[in-house]
Amino acid sequence: MGMTTPPRTLAEALRARDDESLAGLLRARPDLLNPVPGDITQLATRAGTRASVVRALEHLDKFTLQTAEALAVAPDPAPYETLLGLLTGDDHDGTGPDGDNRSGDDAEAAIADALPGALAALREQALVWGEDDRLRLVRTARELLAPSPQHPSPTGLGPTVAEATSGMSPGRLQEILAAAGLPATHDPVSAVASLAGLFTDRTRMAELLDTAPAEALSVLDRLVWGPPYGEITPNPTPPVRWLRDRGLLLPVSTRTVVLPREAALHLRAGRAHRVPEPRPPAVEAVARRDPQAVDSAAAGQAFLAVSTVEELLKNWDGGGPPILRAGGLGVRDLKRTAAALEVPEPVAAFWAETAYAAGLLASDGEADERYAPTPAYDDWAELPAQERWVALATAWLAATRTPGLIGGQDAKGRVLSALGPELDRSAAPEVRHRVLALLAALEPGTAPDPETVLARLRWERPLRGAGAAAPAGAPEGGSDLRSRIALWTLNESELLGITGRGALAAHTRALLGSGPAEAAALLAPLIPEPLDHVLLQADLTAVAPGPLERPLADMLSALADIESKGGATVYRFTPGSVRRALDAGQSAADLHAFLAAHSRTPVPQPLSYLIDDVARRHGHLRIGAASSYVRCDDEAVLNEILADRRSVTLRLRRLAPTALAAQVDPASLLDGLREMGYAPAAESADGDVLITRAGARRTPPRTPPVPVPEGPPVPDGTLLGAAVRAIRAGDTAATVARKDTATASDATAAPSGSLPRTTSAETLATVQAAAMTGSALWIGYVNADGAASQRVIAPVRVEGGFVTAYDHTADEIRTYPLHRITGVAELADDATA
Repeated sequence: MGMTTPPRTLAEALRARDDESLAGLLRARPDLLNPVPGDITQLATRAGTRASVVRALEHLDKFTLQTAEALAVAPDPAPYETLLGLLTGDDHDGTGPDGDNRSGDDAEAAIADALPGALAALREQALVWGEDDRLRLVRTARELLAPSPQHPSPTGLGPTVAEATSGMSPGRLQEILAAAGLPATHDPVSAVASLAGLFTDRTRMAELLDTAPAEALSVLDRLVWGPPYGEITPNPTPPVRWLRDRGLLLPVSTRTVVLPREAALHLRAGRAHRVPEPRPPAVEAVARRDPQAVDSAAAGQAFLAVSTVEELLKNWDGGGPPILRAGGLGVRDLKRTAAALEVPEPVAAFWAETAYAAGLLASDGEADERYAPTPAYDDWAELPAQERWVALATAWLAATRTPGLIGGQDAKGRVLSALGPELDRSAAPEVRHRVLALLAALEPGTAPDPETVLARLRWERPLRGAGAAAPAGAPEGGSDLRSRIALWTLNESELLGITGRGALAAHTRALLGSGPAEAAALLAPLIPEPLDHVLLQADLTAVAPGPLERPLADMLSALADIESKGGATVYRFTPGSVRRALDAGQSAADLHAFLAAHSRTPVPQPLSYLIDDVARRHGHLRIGAASSYVRCDDEAVLNEILADRRSVTLRLRRLAPTALAAQVDPASLLDGLREMGYAPAAESADGDVLITRAGARRTPPRTPPVPVPEGPPVPDGTLLGAAVRAIRAGDTAATVARKDTATASDATAAPSGSLPRTTSAETLATVQAAAMTGSALWIGYVNADGAASQRVIAPVRVEGGFVTAYDHTADEIRTYPLHRITGVAELADDATA
């Protein structure tokens, strides 16, 4: 048996993979499938592009990234032992990196255990290829991770001796060799190699440093862990001059020197990183609570979340606040909404965003755009409380809109408004799911320390959000976007009832695992049953000792004003609230019957008097559109209105003994007369009373906002299998060996990599012969759109100007018109074996 030849390129390494490994690469880096590569060579080229490599590096955890950074400063190629040495160091003094108290043996063992997994992850993503004795980092990744003056490496290392001396004169190189006690060489290349050899020789390097002044060693100590660059004066001090003369500091410019990489690695005992982190930091508990208390607290907050969203949408039932020209909710409207909900403005913005994400709130689409509930809100409001919560929590988990950004500024310095267009952050769903997964991994009832959660997230994705500065007023604990989203997730989880007292609730564990149905079933027993009664009191108030059934709550909200909320809701009856119920079409008899049916206490006499008094005066005045008019059968009432100074702004004048005309619109006239203490009613053109019903304004049917994806979606198994087959088939067509059939008269023989070219007669003869012998052919084919491709086919039948063949590229039987085949070539015998 022949020995397997090691791969010489990334394409050869990918070609040697099995289908499952190739599918793993495409799953980890779905951007490689846009579009599907034609063959392995195209796949390797695309995997090495800068944008694709950056995306792949951003998905590496801390230790895998440190492994790639170590390979970037290692020789190319590097054996496994060299890479391991860069991560563990070559000192064995029993202490960990940086002289801490950890056992050096334990740290080395942890690195040795984690390194195979890190290399496997890098290989899976095609960032590293080659066998263990010849590990190679993809060139683009090496360029991104290797140290340079423009892009310092997290390792803190500088350039190699060869890189730092690339522009140095041969005479200066010989002077450095002489000062370091090295023999002279005949050329700059050997001089650089001699100096690098000194720095990598542990014994000779130690002897050289033993002769260094103490001040020079102090200079090296300041540079050894980075940054490796330092500023010097035109006349450096003797310690700096000693280091410069011996090449331990090499000039970058007239005032800047750098510590060469080989020397720094010697001073670091061979370690590329100061503190390798092979293990993820643990998420630590800040408190341990009774799981039942956690579930109860979360359920109470979940019910409050549902109630608050419902109250918000009820407030906007008749048409919510206007939409800003640039989109979003105005500052004043947000303040009014917060005051109505009795919550801080950021919390009010969060509830509005949650309703919007769930598809319960949208623009009404009118010329004067306003926010209003959608038809989906009516369906949602009819669901049990636990199912309404599941809908809100599911929408929040999947939403890319990030309410925590509200009040900050975008890249152009504009303030980000609630419900505005610039709040989508594609990382938000992934961070939310990851934070909740970390909480789910803890024991039930365990509240985590937020700082340890952030530390874990940073370890899992150290490059994601790096360099994204936080705006003014951003939460403490991390300035990068992922850290801020994680902190917002913890806060929003408490508001939504995802967590209770900081710990993950049982119904949330079910939502993340078993699904919505199981979550609703666990939450249902913890939510109070809605009540069908209230307690009426003599001070014109009603007390609801718990949540009310929806019809009762709707009617009571029209008949009375909410005075206070909490465990029990207090409603107050006023002339204005009673008039509101009458405007909605109720009569005094209806209101008396309603209160008697739903009160556990007798209806107080003051409340009965209030209803009868308002009903007696309701509709006595009629308002219609002229611009507008007032009509009343009692002339004395109209005289009283005209004599009242408060009616001046209405600009009234008498048209008839029982009618007044106004120069304001009917709505303003209604409000003005009500402020004067009257109870007018609007009427239609036919003279009928207009009934104002709550909840009449709805948007057209709207779909919830679509989350902004973070890069291409992860392909499913079917797409992955088809993509792998297509790539394999295309690679077979591109690399299969062909017989050399060129003759002296064959002036159109195809050069390597191009489509074959033959005459029509030669094409027909070759295809017919292949059909009789059952052999395979390499063909060039141009489809109806003019797209050219090369394929490997096994002809079965040739007739009527068409060839029917098994297409190895598509893995199916196909029929091709002969006139679209550019040429054919036979395959070598070993290619069809």
